[in-house]
Amino acid sequence: MERDIARVVFDEQVIADRVSELGTEITGYYQGGDLLVIGLLKGSFIFLADLVRKIRRAHKVDFLVAASYGAGKVSPGTVRLLYDPNTELVGKHILLVEDIVDSGNTLNEVCRLIRRRNPKSLEACTLLHKRIALDLEIEPRFIGFDAPPVFLVGYGLDHAENFRHLPYVATLEE
Repeated sequence: MERDIARVVFDEQVIADRVSELGTEITGYYQGGDLLVIGLLKGSFIFLADLVRKIRRAHKVDFLVAASYGAGKVSPGTVRLLYDPNTELVGKHILLVEDIVDSGNTLNEVCRLIRRRNPKSLEACTLLHKRIALDLEIEPRFIGFDAPPVFLVGYGLDHAENFRHLPYVATLEE
């Protein structure tokens, strides 16, 4: 499977260092109130696990499962919610953790869902931001890396459920 990797874009140490910095930024930003960190599965699970261990304040964790890519390399533009948490969101600070902001469709749909539940605040954190999305509901406040406009895998990102396990972010051979 690693023979399908064209090039490593962000290596394991660079990612670890940036996740630690993000944890510090998030800790400083949220000074009071209840913080709920919601990871968008499946792509964010590795990033989320590393990130929540770097947030040095009390917080809870939950998940949403949204699907938009299927087995393709281009988002078809539709988002399906496969799991919606039952956690109470009213009056809480919500930090939505995403693996990558590409088209922005998933982030927009999830933000609409969360806002209907009256949180105290809603912010987003993404490992990767391609900066190609138009009309985002919210611009991520916390960004790991600006990403090139190519299909990426590794560190939770997949292609047809493969490559999530890689400890780095990479491009695939064509």
